[in-house]
Amino acid sequence: MARPRPRVTARGYTWFVSLIKSASIVSLFTLASRVTGLVRDLLMASTFGVSAMTDAFWVAFRIPNMLRRMFAEGAFSQAFVPVLAASKEKDGEEATRALVNAVATLLTMALLVTCVVGIVGAPILVYLLASGLKPEGFEAAVLMTRWMFPYIACMSLVALGAGVLNTWKNFAIPAATPVLLNLAMITAAWLGAPWFERVGIEPIYAMAAGVMLGGVLQVGAILMALWRMGLAPRIRLSWTAARASWSQPATKRIVQLMGPALLGVSVAQFSLIINTQIASHLAVGSVSWLNSASLLMEFPTAMLGVALGVVLMPQLAAAKAANDADKFSAMIDWGLRLVVLLSVPSAVALITFAQPLVATLFHNGAYEDIDVVQTTTALMGYGAGLLGLVAIKVLTPGYFASQNIRTPALIGIAVLVITQGLNLVFVPMLAHAGLALSIGLGAMVNALWLLVGLIRAGTYVPLPGWGRFALQVLAASALLAIFLMWANGSVPWLALKAEKLKRIGLLALFISGGVAIYFAAVWAAGVKVRQLLRR
Repeated sequence: MARPRPRVTARGYTWFVSLIKSASIVSLFTLASRVTGLVRDLLMASTFGVSAMTDAFWVAFRIPNMLRRMFAEGAFSQAFVPVLAASKEKDGEEATRALVNAVATLLTMALLVTCVVGIVGAPILVYLLASGLKPEGFEAAVLMTRWMFPYIACMSLVALGAGVLNTWKNFAIPAATPVLLNLAMITAAWLGAPWFERVGIEPIYAMAAGVMLGGVLQVGAILMALWRMGLAPRIRLSWTAARASWSQPATKRIVQLMGPALLGVSVAQFSLIINTQIASHLAVGSVSWLNSASLLMEFPTAMLGVALGVVLMPQLAAAKAANDADKFSAMIDWGLRLVVLLSVPSAVALITFAQPLVATLFHNGAYEDIDVVQTTTALMGYGAGLLGLVAIKVLTPGYFASQNIRTPALIGIAVLVITQGLNLVFVPMLAHAGLALSIGLGAMVNALWLLVGLIRAGTYVPLPGWGRFALQVLAASALLAIFLMWANGSVPWLALKAEKLKRIGLLALFISGGVAIYFAAVWAAGVKVRQLLRR
């Protein structure tokens, strides 16, 4: 028998307001991170252009980033945060602090071994990821991988600290730390690269130094926040401490959960490996074009999907531990409505207004017309699946908070097969853009599958009004599409390379107009955002 739909109460309104406030904080700092990341990539595009050496850097940078997503922010966070939140809810803060100390000890020892193996095995890692690099690019990628591999250790410790801070409802510092990486890389491109060139060192190597500086700064910021809250972990590097840490049942539970979690995130990263490998065998610059497009795609993904996912995970885990099924379901419903309201128009913008975005942001210095065109096609491919890419960030916490990591992992394996099948169809026709389109469509399948699973399990019971809400959003998005297609064709965006301020002004004008048209249309269609947030 279906569970009764939850009623709106004063208490429910209070925790929704708390969620909104937390998500807004995360979104604000995520915006700062994305803006500084954009400045970083714009500066790199203008300084280095697109070449075999930029492909080499992005391959080398992708290796620790891929491992970060697999282990630090992937399997580890997905297993650690639910167990930590449940421990805090049931066992109290002292027991939870002991758990943090135990996990930190084991994690640090594992990272020391991982870094040594990664540095020694860098040539193998680069070959597995991008064997199609030119010889000079391959050698540069190996060298930069060795310099940047310890970044995975920094980010794993950051993930540990972020999990603790988020569980104690301190979302600001973890959301702000990526800004430090971007600032370090901006400094490396702005000051480091010219200095390297003057002393006879390949300028792109300055970016590897910037990455490591950013990683150290992020760890420092997290540790400072933990210390101020009295939550700094006590790490002991000895076999006795390791055995004592391993003896805790909660620690073993985290490791047990990491198995299926690692399978799930490894599927996504394995797909990334395949796509990077394919891109390295396409035209020179394909890796860089995809990277530039993914940066723009990640703006709405991070601003909404990641922010909601970070905030929802500990809240959902606490609701599950308290057996509050109505609150659990209502939080997922709230997150999904916000995803639809904001990601559908964002997807429309990425598809219909891609070239103005790419031209205005990247078409400077060494970034040529052909680079704009190629990046534009990739961005449109990502845009086709943006709704799925964002929705996944809200749907997967519904499984992880219940400590059900196996189901998303199995879905991920199936979607991997589907995505690579799509590559067989689209890559021969669309080259690197086919890779982006396959990822987008695969994400749509993944999100739909996760949604159906939650509904069938009774974990999520959709609140009334979804059909009308979807039609309202689609109608407003259709008006937005018409306006943006007109804006795209009314200005010679590539011809304005020498008139940067004019192009920036036109972009800002059309984006402002698009935002006004969409929200006016949504309001006219009857969507009341304030009531949506209170629900």
